[in-house]
Amino acid sequence: MKLHGHEAHREHADPTGHEQHAPHAPAGPDAHAPAGWGMAARATLHCLTGCAIGEVLGMVIGTALGWHNIPTLILAIALAFFFGYALTLRGVLRTGLDLRAAVKIALAADTLSIAVMELVDNSVIALIPGAMDAGLSRWLFWGALALSLVVAFVVTTPVNRWMISRGKGHAVVHSRHG
Repeated sequence: MKLHGHEAHREHADPTGHEQHAPHAPAGPDAHAPAGWGMAARATLHCLTGCAIGEVLGMVIGTALGWHNIPTLILAIALAFFFGYALTLRGVLRTGLDLRAAVKIALAADTLSIAVMELVDNSVIALIPGAMDAGLSRWLFWGALALSLVVAFVVTTPVNRWMISRGKGHAVVHSRHG
């Protein structure tokens, strides 16, 4: 029988009565759960969704307004963090937590993931010659943006796997779902 949420946590509780920090964690005070690639990919996809919304919106606004590269990147990064946190907040607030507690969970769950994703995708865009200067109607702009998000997903998934295996990142969010 497969258990979900809090039931799965109880099933794998340490016999000493110490609560485990992640599902399927082996016994022992410093042991951490092996995180599966599927869970890490889902966490990264969740993060990528918010980041992509903000990233695309920021790039489109900055490019449409004829801004230079640095202000466009700053806007894209700020919006990526905003939308990344907003998507997590939406889900966590549904669990009945107050806004303050939900914000703490969103910050704990997403900050490293979004930061890595933004570092990678903006580096890829900046390194592709002409991508930042291409207009919205050019394939170079959209192709570079799509490629940057794919590379960011590939690089960020192992980061999320590592965090989840230590009871951090999206493991914090999953611990709120019952």
